[in-house]
Amino acid sequence: MSITASIWLVIVAGFVAANLPFLNQRILAAGPVCHDGGSASKALWIRLVELVVLYFLIGAFAMLLEGRAGQRSSQGWEFYAVTGTLFLTFAFPGFAYQYLLRKVSRAG
Repeated sequence: MSITASIWLVIVAGFVAANLPFLNQRILAAGPVCHDGGSASKALWIRLVELVVLYFLIGAFAMLLEGRAGQRSSQGWEFYAVTGTLFLTFAFPGFAYQYLLRKVSRAG
């Protein structure tokens, strides 16, 4: 696989993984359906924990692809701050759908 294809694969996988906690009610998309009290919706803190876990899984996937392409580069805190912020930015469409658009459609 070329370097460009690997980069795009990580970007697309990151976008999908960042939106996954907001688009389903299962824990990590494979676990049991989460019931928060009487509703069938996951609590926000569960979604945030899932985001952190998925961030590290995508990071491990990216490191695997980087290792297959050549030598891994060491990264400082700046790299993780930027990629974490990018991951949160990728999660915005799912957050907007779950907490902003669905609330409006239920109210109307």
